[in-house]
Amino acid sequence: MIFDTHAHYDDVQFDADRDELLLSMADAGIGRIVNIGADIASSDRSVGLACRYDFIYAAAGVHPSDADQLNEETFAHLSELCDEKKVVAVGEIGLDYYWEKDPEKKYRQRYWFRRQIDLAREKGLPIVIHSRQAARDTMEIAREEMIGDIGGVVHCYSYSVEQAAEYLDMGMYLGIGGVLTYKNARVLKDVVSFAPLQSIVLETDCPYLSPEPYRGKRNSSLNIPCVVQAIAQIKGLTTDEVEEVTWENAMKLYRMDS
Repeated sequence: MIFDTHAHYDDVQFDADRDELLLSMADAGIGRIVNIGADIASSDRSVGLACRYDFIYAAAGVHPSDADQLNEETFAHLSELCDEKKVVAVGEIGLDYYWEKDPEKKYRQRYWFRRQIDLAREKGLPIVIHSRQAARDTMEIAREEMIGDIGGVVHCYSYSVEQAAEYLDMGMYLGIGGVLTYKNARVLKDVVSFAPLQSIVLETDCPYLSPEPYRGKRNSSLNIPCVVQAIAQIKGLTTDEVEEVTWENAMKLYRMDS
């Protein structure tokens, strides 16, 4: 079975066929999914999906691009969501300088990244890190906040082998999805070759980042076998081996017993 560690099935792109699609997962070999919050509303919706489907779990957090949503009142609500039974992580949180160039807003991203890391530490939950064009600042905060004591995953890993090595030394997992199948993903292929399979988890980030040959179309967990095959080819393993090990990795990441 396959564990999709990072999905957004609350997105409007799934409004027309969400229930039909999710009910098809088991027959396609998709055993568990974690639906990830990106802001306050989507964190609420993620918890709702987890309550509705027994194989779906939730993460609650605010994406750096939505850091302006956070204040003491909304942060208190986020803290309450983290107490929900099927919330298994704080995320996705982090830094995104691709979209944000204003120094003051970058500062707010860093401030609320640290606050959400502290929340995860308080709640005993792992973190799901989003980092885009912010490698240095993300790593600096990771070191200072000692995220290895908290645990978690660097979602949609996109940096160098050297940075991957440091995250792995912290005990973090690397989230690998459809980008691995792209022709221009040479560095990511090097990262997957370097990283032990025991440190890799599968993800879609659906409805985004569909793998080849579905690039440009709506993504879903049904496309993860393309990523499994790519990892298997890079590492010289069978697809069954990749599915089995990444399932166990995801269970450890999200601290699930069975």
